[in-house]
Amino acid sequence: MNTNLVTVCGHNTTMLRHMLNHYKDIVDEIFVVVYLSSDKDRVLSEVTEITKDLNIDIHKTTIEEPFNWERVTELYNQTKMLRPYDWWIVADDDEFHVYPKPISELIDECEENGYKFITGAFLDRIGEGGRFPKIEPFDNSDIWKEFPLAGSFRLPVSNACPNKTVVVKGDIQITNGQHYAMIDGEDTYGDRWNHPLRYPVDKCFIQVHHFKWDISVIGRLREVSRIKKDYTFHKEYRDMFDYIIDNYGRIDIEDERFMIEKGSKNYDDYPHWDKIRTQALEYRV
Repeated sequence: MNTNLVTVCGHNTTMLRHMLNHYKDIVDEIFVVVYLSSDKDRVLSEVTEITKDLNIDIHKTTIEEPFNWERVTELYNQTKMLRPYDWWIVADDDEFHVYPKPISELIDECEENGYKFITGAFLDRIGEGGRFPKIEPFDNSDIWKEFPLAGSFRLPVSNACPNKTVVVKGDIQITNGQHYAMIDGEDTYGDRWNHPLRYPVDKCFIQVHHFKWDISVIGRLREVSRIKKDYTFHKEYRDMFDYIIDNYGRIDIEDERFMIEKGSKNYDDYPHWDKIRTQALEYRV
């Protein structure tokens, strides 16, 4: 049974090299989809250099309207359907999954029990003192040391959905933002979240370490918030941007809402994971 990775990369390549290195030894094949805003988009040359250096082919390049997250999800679903009976890890280029046991064991258990998708939630990675580190697309820094803190920033500030469908059979569609699985034409949001095809959350809830918060994120939040279209979720981005500006370019690590603690890439190290899981499972728009 093959396990593939699919990621859609566009606009920012800061974390792509680190992200591909994070997954390359645990999957059989990697599918990189490049999302461009125009035929002059500089992102393509950066992605090409990064993937070539890692001996990974670009699967597809597409030109789309900027920040259409609905279209991004369509690209994930289209790519997964190329191999509908394989397992797929679905991750944006700033999302680093940390599993409670090897991914091969989780997938074997899914096969044995008839589960078709595994879920998790964001765990935001933050720089020392709540700062936003400067990361270059082609450096080889240890980002786990560059972002030593972990917590939940997005949800308290913008009410952005914390849930992610992260490991899934190819024929299972996922919803906008890769938040929920679609089963029989319905998403698994709210009361439908506890679905029999989902790996039970009390046995496994995957940590999605979110390395979004480097110094470039301030400009990116501003850019997305200016496009007043439903598909950009611009209000969420504006709320996060306003918070950062109001707090002098930092995240207040003493704010109890964020549950910020020292963190590592060990699943058991973050002390508030049970609270994060409960928040995610109780999340309602």
